[in-house]
Amino acid sequence: MDAKLIALATLLNVAPAIAQDTGHATGHAQHLGAEVMPFDLARIVHIFTPLKDGGTQDVVSRDGDPTQVTLIRAHLNKEAAAFAQGDYSDPSAIHGQAMPGLAELRAGDGRMHVAFEQLPGGARLRFKASDPALVAALHDWSEAQVRDHGADAVMHHP
Repeated sequence: MDAKLIALATLLNVAPAIAQDTGHATGHAQHLGAEVMPFDLARIVHIFTPLKDGGTQDVVSRDGDPTQVTLIRAHLNKEAAAFAQGDYSDPSAIHGQAMPGLAELRAGDGRMHVAFEQLPGGARLRFKASDPALVAALHDWSEAQVRDHGADAVMHHP
């Protein structure tokens, strides 16, 4: 098993412990998330990893259910296309228009490369930019999502 898969498996194993410490997603974010995301938030984990040139957002099924994995992949594939065009309407519907980093990401249309990739049990969005301010906005945006999603999300620092 490669190092990335070992790290991902480790994160999935610690997510239940994190859930005990932080509780579930805030009621507001969880409710709105269910309206935007087609998968069961209680059965997945969002893993955000900040990188020097951007970052990743992994969404992985906690139980490997094939239906959840299919829903995750379809949703993230759709989001990759939207984000690449500066369309962050789904996250703003969940987290609000004033979400940290959101305005900068929208304005970064064309300067942020967003790629979709399948993972075992889910999918990944890879964000990449050469503008340090845009990378910082992505990091702020990721941290805001982790705060709002509670136990449904973790920040991974490599």
